[in-house]
Amino acid sequence: MSLEGSSTSRRGFLDWILGTAVGGLAASILYPILRYVLPPKVTEAQTNSVLAAKVGELPPNSGKIFRFGSKPGIVIRTPSGDIRAFTAVCTHLACTVQYRDDFEQIWCACHNGHYDLNGINVAGPPPRPLTPYRVDIKDDEVWVSKEA
Repeated sequence: MSLEGSSTSRRGFLDWILGTAVGGLAASILYPILRYVLPPKVTEAQTNSVLAAKVGELPPNSGKIFRFGSKPGIVIRTPSGDIRAFTAVCTHLACTVQYRDDFEQIWCACHNGHYDLNGINVAGPPPRPLTPYRVDIKDDEVWVSKEA
């Protein structure tokens, strides 16, 4: 009788060892996959204001892409001479937008999205307007900052 009880506890021990080994193997395979699929959050440096361009670089009816932290921004000089700035990330699929002087609009080449000179989506698939930035002109420099 003690022999029978002894084999049951050995069997239970072997089942536990086998289960632990299979669980460890599964974890060692799934962990790298999950780390790849769910990348860690990267903290962005807090950039509140950047030099986007010189006023002389922007003739009327033109635009320029600039870097605002880790994302692109766009500064535009309208045909009337006003200077405006927006995020250059399309609200549809995060492509970089550009200024088209022939349309006098901001244009996303990925899916033919159009924004007017106020950043409002007017054609194509973009669901929301572009985020505007505040523009300050100091001497001959165009400084762009996030709205407070």
